[in-house]
Amino acid sequence: MNSLDPRSLIAMGGLMALVMGIVLGFTRRYYPSSILGLGYWAMAPAAMLGAAVFFGVPAPWFPEVWRWIANGFILLGFVLFHVGFRRFYGKPARWYRVLALYGLTMLVLAWYGGGEPSYRIRVAVVTGAIALVHMGSLVFLFRNGNRNFPVRMVQATLGLHLAVLLVRLQTVLSEGDVGNLLEASAIQTFYLGAYVLSGLLLSIGALLMATDRVRTELEHMATHDALTGTLNRRAIVGFCEEEHARSVRYGHPFSLMMMDLDHFKAVNDTYGHQHGDQVLVHFVDCARAALRRADRFGRYGGEEFLALLPNTALDTALPVAKRIHTALSSGHPLDCKVSIGVTSWRGKDDSLDAMLGRADAALYQAKAEGRNRTCTG
Repeated sequence: MNSLDPRSLIAMGGLMALVMGIVLGFTRRYYPSSILGLGYWAMAPAAMLGAAVFFGVPAPWFPEVWRWIANGFILLGFVLFHVGFRRFYGKPARWYRVLALYGLTMLVLAWYGGGEPSYRIRVAVVTGAIALVHMGSLVFLFRNGNRNFPVRMVQATLGLHLAVLLVRLQTVLSEGDVGNLLEASAIQTFYLGAYVLSGLLLSIGALLMATDRVRTELEHMATHDALTGTLNRRAIVGFCEEEHARSVRYGHPFSLMMMDLDHFKAVNDTYGHQHGDQVLVHFVDCARAALRRADRFGRYGGEEFLALLPNTALDTALPVAKRIHTALSSGHPLDCKVSIGVTSWRGKDDSLDAMLGRADAALYQAKAEGRNRTCTG
């Protein structure tokens, strides 16, 4: 069986790196700036393209230097992927470690390329350095990544290529003859193919991770209020509808709390809308701290908010409302007063619209009775 010509495989890898570099470059330009790491991911295929050029084109001068640059580009490509993963999850690049590993590797390669030439040691050094980078990326992704398909794909790619690298390293250290990179043999074709394929799959995985992040952010924007970060009206009502259907089916109680900030228009008129926005954000922070983990909280409109309390009867909901009043009387400069109307589900004939109407009526009763209090409906 004839092996694929190594130069053809290198050229194929360079072409794929060029394409993925362009794609990731445009992704960085058109995706939100909040998605970090795209610049490093775009440079990684570019570095691999550089390696393909220096390995695939016969050296016109000083072959040792030519190979040294090519190996540097190979290692740089995987390093940039690693840095991109860290930045994607908002972590610092730790450049002192990265540059120390990279600089030491390049110095060793320079010595065994010119000072005391040894192809075998050069292969071992490059293989070991890439394996260390892969291990660092794997550990980081297992600690910080989610379980979505893009991250799993990257982890699988890193794991499989790491296994190939460790086999390669063991072979280099245990056997005298390690062949030549451009030798048309099955084993060299396998190692080159693994390198080319891992670079391609890491680029695709990075692109999918960025796309998945965009989808998540768009979903968040569609269901959350931009100012306060709470659920918007459509989303909180949707959760109420789901809880109502669950209660009708299983008979579990639930409660609704309608909240409205007292004299909020006067706050805006006196101090300005920017101060009013700060008051809203402070109120949301206090209310969230008083609510329970299972509760849902959303902005119903303007300065009016709605809280959904699953599996909660009226007598259990009232202490939650009291905690909100207490949280807003701490003496903070942005503390405000709030009127609350509370109601609970009354059985299978009780509709969600009826509950919202009772909570709203109870809220206005609290306003009529002097504000900064809770009434039930």
